[in-house]
Amino acid sequence: MTDGPRIPPLPPSDRDPRTAELLDSLRMGDEDMNLFATLAHHPRLLKRWSAFGGLLLFGGALSDRDREVLILRTAANTGADYEWGHHVALATSAGLSSDEIGELARPEPAVGPDDALLVRAADELHSDGVLSDPTWEALAARYDEQQLIEVCMVVGQYHLVAFTLNSLRIEREPGFEGVPR
Repeated sequence: MTDGPRIPPLPPSDRDPRTAELLDSLRMGDEDMNLFATLAHHPRLLKRWSAFGGLLLFGGALSDRDREVLILRTAANTGADYEWGHHVALATSAGLSSDEIGELARPEPAVGPDDALLVRAADELHSDGVLSDPTWEALAARYDEQQLIEVCMVVGQYHLVAFTLNSLRIEREPGFEGVPR
């Protein structure tokens, strides 16, 4: 077994018109992202998953900053270099400094109390599969019901993505760094 992708991105010549149109809608530049082009091997799944992920990413109830703290911590917990690399820019746009972003990869990040609560939530969901009562109570004091649901869903969604990225060995595009180690 090599270190390359286990399933390579689907080449444009092998895409049916609906899959090509879907991939065009998911582009964030001129090139296909390897994640989406790989999942294009399963177009029905890609279509439904991208709608769910898109809602959390672009239309959710959490602030962009809170969402990106959860995603980067999940990427660090799962060693998902691809996920980390793509979300660093989103986290920066959401107001996180490069120092704050780097801290999220550390075992005991030195972050402010609001981010520390999100880190604790992401860590508990990662290690235990459930939020503890004290963490839930702290989150419930800060967030409404939709946001509480999204805390769990964002971490779960990005675990799903990380497990897929890591298991399929989807390669990062040039210029995207992995989780700092």
